[in-house]
Amino acid sequence: MHGYFDHNATTPLAEAARRAWLEAADAHWHNPSSLYREAGGAKRLLEEAREELAALVGCEPNRMVFNSGATEANNALYRHLADTLSADEKVAVSAVEHPCVRDAARASLGARVLEIPVDRDGVLSLEALSSILEKEKISLVSVMATNNETGVLQPWREALEICRRHGASLHCDAAQWFGKLPPSALAECDFVTASAHKFGGAKGAGFIILSDRFRDFTCQRGGPQESGHRAGTENYPAVASMVAALRELQPRLSSVAQSQAASRDRFEECLLQGLPGSVILGAAAPRLWNTSLFLVPGPRNLRWLTRLSARGFAVSTGSACSSGKNNPSHVLEAMGRSFEEMGQVIRVSGGWDTSSAEWEALAKAIQGVGKELEAPGKPEHTGDTVSLLDPDPDLFTK
Repeated sequence: MHGYFDHNATTPLAEAARRAWLEAADAHWHNPSSLYREAGGAKRLLEEAREELAALVGCEPNRMVFNSGATEANNALYRHLADTLSADEKVAVSAVEHPCVRDAARASLGARVLEIPVDRDGVLSLEALSSILEKEKISLVSVMATNNETGVLQPWREALEICRRHGASLHCDAAQWFGKLPPSALAECDFVTASAHKFGGAKGAGFIILSDRFRDFTCQRGGPQESGHRAGTENYPAVASMVAALRELQPRLSSVAQSQAASRDRFEECLLQGLPGSVILGAAAPRLWNTSLFLVPGPRNLRWLTRLSARGFAVSTGSACSSGKNNPSHVLEAMGRSFEEMGQVIRVSGGWDTSSAEWEALAKAIQGVGKELEAPGKPEHTGDTVSLLDPDPDLFTK
């Protein structure tokens, strides 16, 4: 494969994370809740990992609860709210939240979920947020740190200030932020959720940061693990892997962001020049350095994806968590894009070590596919073979 450009979906396991996982799984596999010496050692290492991760993200260790990732955390948060909010309390969720926030909120609270609109670039409307908080009894607001499809950075700091003025709590899904940008003041939010596999850690590990005002928060019941917040034997090897991945990335964040943003921007310039009719989405807003979401002309995006895959490039048609669904992207819908445009979108998301040559090669590959698709029925030649990876677009809408 010439280039992996789907880092927003998942990332390869970092070497430091792999070593940490193997060492922990080999030498410290014991149940941290047991009472013998080896188990006590595992418990001590688990708490040391909690302290280190808390220091890396800027919060107190007692606020850090380990779990399987952001999806579990976001679902647990809204189940908790359904159990604890009074009947007249509501929540407000941005229109571009990840499905594990949107769907969890609606499943738990139904009509008590209000949606906060975004502008044409996918940026949260702070005016609309203020208006909702003034008119409704809102207990909690969910605003993601950065969007997984567009890469657009959301004004969560300003949203936090507005929530504080109105006595509402702020939940921030930061799955795409950690490992890509400095943690800044994210821990000031009442709830922060993240997943290790988004920044080179092992899958099945993540965390939720709790506000001291929510000490009764419970993810799942059973044993007393995680100070009673989440029952179940702690997965120390996965936690060790997660901490090692973030520890390795943290010193590099500023330099990587600068160099990768430059490569991404050059890629977009080449794309717009070499592929007439292409459009960069969210281009006028601040974005993650690794993400580009754009519209391609002509055939539906699945045909582009399969041809790029045959050329050795892994890209996406949007959120990996929405793949296979017949419904259009709620993110693009919130941005005012048409149903037809939703079928022409491609997302590319590079990594910390994606080279400028790989970005350039991807741009050339997209231009090449565009020329091929201008001549319907012409097979794509890949070496000595003929690719038959052009599915009937109608098959994906039935």
